[in-house]
Amino acid sequence: MTASANPALPAEWRDFFALTKPRVMSLVVFTGLCGLLAAPGTIHSVLGFTAVLCIALGAGGAGALNMWWEADIDAQMKRTAKRPLPQGRMKRTDARDFGVALSVASVLLMGIAVNWLAAAVLAGSILYYAVIYTIWLKPRTPQNIVIGGGAGAFPPLIGWVAVTGEITLMPVLLFALIFTWTPPHFWALALFVKSDYAKAGIPMLPVVAGEAATRKQILAYSVVLLVVSLAPWWIGGTGPIYGVAALALSGAFLALAIPVALRRAVEGDAMKPEKRLFSFSVFYLFALFAALVADRLILGQGALS
Repeated sequence: MTASANPALPAEWRDFFALTKPRVMSLVVFTGLCGLLAAPGTIHSVLGFTAVLCIALGAGGAGALNMWWEADIDAQMKRTAKRPLPQGRMKRTDARDFGVALSVASVLLMGIAVNWLAAAVLAGSILYYAVIYTIWLKPRTPQNIVIGGGAGAFPPLIGWVAVTGEITLMPVLLFALIFTWTPPHFWALALFVKSDYAKAGIPMLPVVAGEAATRKQILAYSVVLLVVSLAPWWIGGTGPIYGVAALALSGAFLALAIPVALRRAVEGDAMKPEKRLFSFSVFYLFALFAALVADRLILGQGALS
């Protein structure tokens, strides 16, 4: 099965919306909003909404460019085969043009309405995901997720810069938090969809290095994640609400990673510990950034004015 270049029917709005990867976008928008709300200083609510909208548009544009480039790969994988391009519901050039339009519009709007440093970081995040990760890293190295994790780590940094107009240690630590979270999150998924990646020729770590090495890496990154998640508290950038939440959530993450690291899956194994860790990892990021905002709003003053 290959992606069709000449679909029989014109694409619907749902197909274009699917190109933006709405599930991924929801996490991107949420962490971007949390970065904005946790930042010191204030921003007018209209400008704050505009900044978050630009983050969403940029993420959607990058997602569309990713699907455009990987249409043939998506057609070979069970979990992505029903996307618009593999199904032949739109032309590949339409997906490309849609992605470029969203990306350019998001950067220009961010620069004109908010500030150009936030726009520059947004542009960097789009290029990181669409070019560095999608085109260069993903098909070439099993460290694609490690290095490529930076692509999803930009939103809280962008939200913070939208308010403050500068890059300081605190937003860099928020970037580092998501950067460190990404490998164990995606490798837990890769363990139970390994055959999909192997079929498509994507050198994910379980395919190239094997499951045992991947499980050890998941545990190692979970330990590092515990340390990185507490760093904003240690430097005084947050209060006890975030600190306690980070300790509890990261401790739970590590506790779930230990059985994944120690066990040896066999053929036909349902991989429940791996799926449990993957599901919790999504909740983890939402809960931790919600605690960040709660800490700021309860113990400090919100950024929106």
